[in-house]
Amino acid sequence: GLFVTDYFTRTPRKLSPFRSFASIELFHFHIPEDTVIAVWNLITFKEQGGTFGDQCPDRSITVYFRSGAPSVINPLHTHFPRDTAVPGSFALTLTWTLPNRTTGVFNVTSPLPGDWFLAAHLPKDEGKISVKGLYEECQYLFQPQLIVQRLVNIAVLYPGHVTEQSMAPHNRSCLYKVFVPSYTSRVLVEVLRCRGAEGCPLWLRVRAKAPPLHNSTALDCREHTPCQLAQDLPFWQHWYYVLVEKHPGVPGTVSFQVTVQLTDCSRPSLARPPFLPSSASMNMPHSFGSVGGLALGDSPPPTNPNGTKHPVPIPVTSPAGERCWPVRPTLRNELDTFSVHFYIFFGPNVSVPPDRPAVFVINLLPVLDSGGVLNLELRLNVSSLCGENVTVFGCLNHEVPLTSGDNASVTCETESLAGFLLSVNATASLSRLRIPYPQTGSWYLSLRSLCATEHGFEPCTNVTAEVYLRAYLSPCINDCGIYGQCKLLRTNNYLYAACECKAGWNGWGCTDNAEAFSYGFQLLSTLLLCLSNVMFVPPVAIAVRSHYLLEAAVYIFTMFFSTFYHACDQPGIVVFCIMEYDVLQFCDFLGSLMSVWVTVIAMARLQPIVKQASVLYLLGAMLLSMALQMDRHGLWNLLGPSLFALGIMAVAWTARTIRRRHCYPPTWKRWAFYLCPGALIAAAAVLLYAFVETEENYFYIHSIWHLLIAGSVGFLLPPRAKPSKRLGPLPRRKGCGYQLCVNEQEELGLVDPAVASINSICTS
Repeated sequence: GLFVTDYFTRTPRKLSPFRSFASIELFHFHIPEDTVIAVWNLITFKEQGGTFGDQCPDRSITVYFRSGAPSVINPLHTHFPRDTAVPGSFALTLTWTLPNRTTGVFNVTSPLPGDWFLAAHLPKDEGKISVKGLYEECQYLFQPQLIVQRLVNIAVLYPGHVTEQSMAPHNRSCLYKVFVPSYTSRVLVEVLRCRGAEGCPLWLRVRAKAPPLHNSTALDCREHTPCQLAQDLPFWQHWYYVLVEKHPGVPGTVSFQVTVQLTDCSRPSLARPPFLPSSASMNMPHSFGSVGGLALGDSPPPTNPNGTKHPVPIPVTSPAGERCWPVRPTLRNELDTFSVHFYIFFGPNVSVPPDRPAVFVINLLPVLDSGGVLNLELRLNVSSLCGENVTVFGCLNHEVPLTSGDNASVTCETESLAGFLLSVNATASLSRLRIPYPQTGSWYLSLRSLCATEHGFEPCTNVTAEVYLRAYLSPCINDCGIYGQCKLLRTNNYLYAACECKAGWNGWGCTDNAEAFSYGFQLLSTLLLCLSNVMFVPPVAIAVRSHYLLEAAVYIFTMFFSTFYHACDQPGIVVFCIMEYDVLQFCDFLGSLMSVWVTVIAMARLQPIVKQASVLYLLGAMLLSMALQMDRHGLWNLLGPSLFALGIMAVAWTARTIRRRHCYPPTWKRWAFYLCPGALIAAAAVLLYAFVETEENYFYIHSIWHLLIAGSVGFLLPPRAKPSKRLGPLPRRKGCGYQLCVNEQEELGLVDPAVASINSICTS
């Protein structure tokens, strides 16, 4: 046959350590129909500072694969919320083969068509809080590429028609497909008039949605006569692929006929009538292959123009009691993104008769609905049981309703189907089911009532149970509870939701409290972070006593907003917000940086040098506001204004040192007991903030940061400037003359000067 190769790639993305599903990177692919093999090429490389990260440590990368919806992953082995179904997925761990690059390959033979999702993440780290821009971080970039190979012009089998095929000696198999419409209860594939060198040396394999695999449903035609392969309860509105494969080592040409019969469950004693080869009459998609047999690896053999003969009547025996019941639709009401309610006509109370099931369909839109949680709730009206021991069972299946003829069966599984079972009775009248990231398409809920007896469950008589049914789509499970936040995330054009837990809670719905913070711990951390700001009271008192009123106002501003920002920033339930979080954060950051700015400017003692020194205070406020608006966590946006203030102070001190020809400040006591301790305390605070602080020790390390910063301000703030002691002006003569001036006391730390020195003579 003719193969076509398609290539898809995605932009590299930076991977993050796993904390919740909100921290993973999700990639969305679409695999076309008739794909025989899909190969994912997984490329990972390191970067550091715009170059190859050869010095970065090797960290394993885990990649998850799932068809139809994103993977529901649990790498931390946390507990899922109650009544939550966890769908399976493939997982692959990548290890490093080169210092800065590694490549992995994931092959899928005959993959299911449609949407495929890849999720990738790094292992969980210690949660270190790093300052942005302090050093070049190691980045791990992940780029998946997809190569698919698909067959074109696969032969289409029409129900009730016979297709002839001759398999040449060098061919090994022939592939066909047939479309199965809704309300089909059985697919029967049969090989007729098989002639070969050794009887009928053929294998017959059937699979839904994709070409058959080695472990698909198979039948050896040499051992079974007639060679018939049946599929009960097939998937509706899907292609079924039929593979006729020759036994290895069989010489010569093998000729045979293949036909398909579909049983309409609304008429169990009759097979579907033969259809004309028209997509409209068969409810087929318009894009399906041509009619006639096609041998894999070879061109089609010469046949009649249409490749088929007139229909041959084949007796079809259906299991006794096999029927399908009317499927009641649901009304879709979209409230918001991933907030959809499915209303039942003449509901929500549903009557379940004793003699037949009640079947409902819930349609999830492709791509749009797979990023949320499908919720189902059953509540039994006990008063409707009339004292009988009735149990109502619900089977939720994807793409086909499970309506078995055995009314005593309480399972939702068959050889090819696996569904979800719910049950309610007089003792347990409420049952819930949650399916995170459900596959899109049609979900069928079958409700039936059975009575419990000594011999098990039997059909009830004259008891119609009443059930309250609620089905809806939500972004997260229970909105992530009180210890989590439901986040709406986007990857390219695909939206999905995930919980981000806090206060030590974990799990898909933030319900795992194995590492949760206790209430006392939350209260203690909040009090430490808030009350540590009281350390700003001594600097405020020192500033007021030294007549630094502007500096005192800034310290009060910082103390106020830092206290209430940390009261609002807590992860648990001990939270108190007086304003919006963003406003509190901005004011806290601005107050902290302004405290540094005004303290350094006050240390510079610019008033004798610059007459309008107050301009610098206003300039600092404007520069810091601009820097915080650009990036509140950027290192240089915050460090730049501080260094600028230190530069101004250094220039002022240098000017005094040069003019006075001795070091400024001049007293060793000021250096030993004030400046050096203050500088050391401030440096210790910066080192703790930049290199020691993590998420686990944040509450006490950051409290120590508050104490150290406030303490350093108390040491560094200069004493009050002494009033100027000017001598009275001498009598001024007319004409030229001199005026003797006494300069104000400038020496930092010289609190009680014994003598006012005359150090300048001003010309009048």
